[in-house]
Amino acid sequence: MENGYSTMELLLILKRRWLVIALIVILGLGAGAFVTFYVMTPQYKMSSEFIVNQSQPVSTESNSVTSESIRSNIELINTYNVIIKSPAVLDEVTSWLGLEMSAEELKDKISVSSAEESQVVEVTVVDASPEKAAEIADTTVLTFKDSIPELMNVDNVQILSEAGPAGEAVPVSPNIMLNLLIALAGSAAVGSGVAFILETSDTTLRKESDVIENLGVPFMGSVEVIVEEGEDSIPASNTVEMRGESIGS
Repeated sequence: MENGYSTMELLLILKRRWLVIALIVILGLGAGAFVTFYVMTPQYKMSSEFIVNQSQPVSTESNSVTSESIRSNIELINTYNVIIKSPAVLDEVTSWLGLEMSAEELKDKISVSSAEESQVVEVTVVDASPEKAAEIADTTVLTFKDSIPELMNVDNVQILSEAGPAGEAVPVSPNIMLNLLIALAGSAAVGSGVAFILETSDTTLRKESDVIENLGVPFMGSVEVIVEEGEDSIPASNTVEMRGESIGS
């Protein structure tokens, strides 16, 4: 092809430069593994749960639970999700735990979720220390529970579970398999690019079409290799091709 490579030519280039590609892939995987295991800090996720019960004013007694009150509590959860991550709650958490971070920085570590049509809310904290993640999650839920009567004039939050033992925590990041796959794909792409660069910068003429395309002159013929074993040896061949004709002695 004059302006590009055919699929077969591309495959031949990759095959011809496979050693370069393999070397770059090995180096890329090694770098990816090193960064994953020795540079990136493992992050742990710990969660605490609470349930939103029937909305009940603090000064009155509980009434019977109805489907309407449950639906109202579920709608109220959206409001509670905002309150949990508000400065009114997180400022108290940072002060109580003596955290060296602002409420805004702590907010980035916390996520709040609840299943659809469920009154159960899960507060999740991600941190490099599983112990600290568990402590923040439990303290956040407890502080939120204590703040609701004052903020909403209701007492309808009940803690279901605290964060599990830190010793059982499993890192949620880095994702080892994903990082290695990214390193593999990236290094393979780089290796292929280097292979094509080496190929295009190689001025070796390997076939007749290379002479015509690179030198811009018509192909006149080819000379076979003559192997000499001694002074009296007879040449293996002295045939020369010119313009498709053969002249031999």
